[in-house]
Amino acid sequence: MSLAAPRSTPTRDLRTKGLSTNSVGLLASVVLGVSSIAPVYALTATLGPTVTEVGLQMPAVFLAGFLPMLLVAYAYRELNRVAPDCGTSFTWTTKAFNPYVGWLCGWGALLATIIVLSNLAGVAVSFFYLLLGELTGSESVAALGDDRLVNVLTCVAFVALATWITYRGVEVTKRVQYVLVGFQLVVLAVFAVTALVKAGSAPGSIPFEASWLDPTAITSFSAFTAGLSLSIFIYWGWDTCLTVNEETAGSARTPGRAALLTMVVIIVTYLGVAIAVQMYAGVGGEGTGLGNPETEDNVFAALAGPVMGPGLAFLLFLAVVASSASSLQTTFLPPTRTLLAMATYGAVPKRLADVHPRYLTPSTATLVAGVGTAVVYVGMTLISENVLIDTIYALGLMICFYYGLTAYACVWYFRRELRRSARDLVFKGVLPLAGALMLTAVFVQTAVDTLDPAYGSGSSVLGIGSVFVIGIGLLLLGAVLMVAWRARHPEFFRGETLRTDTPSLVFDE
Repeated sequence: MSLAAPRSTPTRDLRTKGLSTNSVGLLASVVLGVSSIAPVYALTATLGPTVTEVGLQMPAVFLAGFLPMLLVAYAYRELNRVAPDCGTSFTWTTKAFNPYVGWLCGWGALLATIIVLSNLAGVAVSFFYLLLGELTGSESVAALGDDRLVNVLTCVAFVALATWITYRGVEVTKRVQYVLVGFQLVVLAVFAVTALVKAGSAPGSIPFEASWLDPTAITSFSAFTAGLSLSIFIYWGWDTCLTVNEETAGSARTPGRAALLTMVVIIVTYLGVAIAVQMYAGVGGEGTGLGNPETEDNVFAALAGPVMGPGLAFLLFLAVVASSASSLQTTFLPPTRTLLAMATYGAVPKRLADVHPRYLTPSTATLVAGVGTAVVYVGMTLISENVLIDTIYALGLMICFYYGLTAYACVWYFRRELRRSARDLVFKGVLPLAGALMLTAVFVQTAVDTLDPAYGSGSSVLGIGSVFVIGIGLLLLGAVLMVAWRARHPEFFRGETLRTDTPSLVFDE
């Protein structure tokens, strides 16, 4: 026997869920990951706010935000190799730490996805009517998205359609995504190239400088973490590759590889578009400048006509609709699989573990996620636009929370292997720990900053910023629900359904 090549044995207490197997290959996994990230939607929503925070260093912040995501992706890859379970973060943190940490991590992941789903539906509705207005030449049609009743009804219809497609199975989902993802990436490429060509003659255009890629040029740490929180949000969603691991061919290795490939595609796309747009529009506060407060929440709507011309502007509107609609559909995959796993192991009601006998999808969990998304969006819209805005800002806290916990789980789970080889030390220890520490720093700094009522929409509760109240409040609500569930169903928390363990090692002959 040789002690030079230790490897972990797969954990033995994971349960099969009855999902369709070998339905997703490497390409399909990457497409699902890119779709969940929704690059066109993410860029139009964050280019302006990021420039407001860090100015010309916007590309540098995008680059900086990529680093912790990449490091955490290595943690997901290593954990998936020994525990390919669709519960991902919930399952892995339970096995690494204990059922309480696992339950809260699953809660954080569910919160993030449901909030994003509601926001994606809202963006899809807004750009749907902007597209119709562009095609019909009618300003009144374009303005329908601002009508609260029309907006809510259309949003519910979009959510219902996305729920239905997801309910029909991952095969239907991936076929739809090949078309939608391919289209939005092609339009983004055309937009970026056109912006570069026109940059020299456009009002407000500025020449490229290498310093744009230097994050140390940002003098304020608060501004840096605010920008970093936004950039972390635009990378969020790659873990969809992992949540369909039980449905993927080569479930132990393919999802991890797909996650890393997804990150490479996205960083190339983001940096290319960010630099092109900044060269074309500049960072000024007027006109098409990226710092214009009147257009910062929807940059592509302001730049579509000037960059692509009236004849092709509709393509960018259509790309945003395709991006948000495709992401709306694929982002249903993580919460439904998380709920399925939590129900399978007794952490939530067993009914959520139902799998459709024909479509082999988590049927009840999919319907619950669809209804929950619609209820959250309608509720936030009817209460106040400020609540909707602040909930989106609070996403950074939730993302850092459960991604960070998962990265820490990797280090702790493999702690006995870290001295076995240089590879184990780097990929199971150093890289995940670095990513976890970065996300923890962003979480803490963002939590401190959001105490200020000026953060987000500017609203407050008892003098405390609404973003903090929503973000931390929803996470604490999870603790209350966890205690209530344990009082009635303690089996999961006693480790009877999913045990806490450290992998045993075998050695290659």
